[in-house]
Amino acid sequence: MQTIALTLDGYTDLPPGKIANVVTYLEMLTPPSLPRAVRPDLVVRRRPNPELGWYRGLYRRIGEAWLWFSRAVMPDEELAQRLADPATEIHVLEGDRGALGFAELSRHVPGEVEIAMFGVVPEATGTGAARFLMETVLDTAWSWGVRRVWLHTCTFDHPAALRFYQTRGFRPYKLAIEVSDDPRLSGYLPETAGPHVPLIKSAENRG
Repeated sequence: MQTIALTLDGYTDLPPGKIANVVTYLEMLTPPSLPRAVRPDLVVRRRPNPELGWYRGLYRRIGEAWLWFSRAVMPDEELAQRLADPATEIHVLEGDRGALGFAELSRHVPGEVEIAMFGVVPEATGTGAARFLMETVLDTAWSWGVRRVWLHTCTFDHPAALRFYQTRGFRPYKLAIEVSDDPRLSGYLPETAGPHVPLIKSAENRG
């Protein structure tokens, strides 16, 4: 693994081909007491052991514009194993036109639930669909008798994501910096993905 010195009070230049984003971790220690949304036009269903093609297709519809890449670069075998794991649950938001979003819940740590993935497709953004999905999966998570539900968001996410999670009752507790290979340079995502993150090519890639 390549390492570089990180300046904790100032700027740190990244090698060509690397990207970085700031991650915010949030948690909820008690079930929310907010009013529930009523959406007869929407339903959330659990989808056990989803097919890789279906999962990645929905993941890409939701996150390509924001440079989501963790599941895109994950090897097929590893992703399939994760989705088949009894401690992982995929809950899908559906409307008249099919899937509109999903939440991936992880129960790998006793007493905790991580919302490892959460999002809705662009056409559902701003319609209240994300609120309905979050409220539904929070009901599910807290029904397991856990002491904590947590998730993270980052600068490779919708700009309204952090405020959305806070209005649903999550509280920030930690920041981190994630550095990774740019998935657009390796072909996992098209070069048009994540237009808010500049694509900087090395000299050999520019050639």
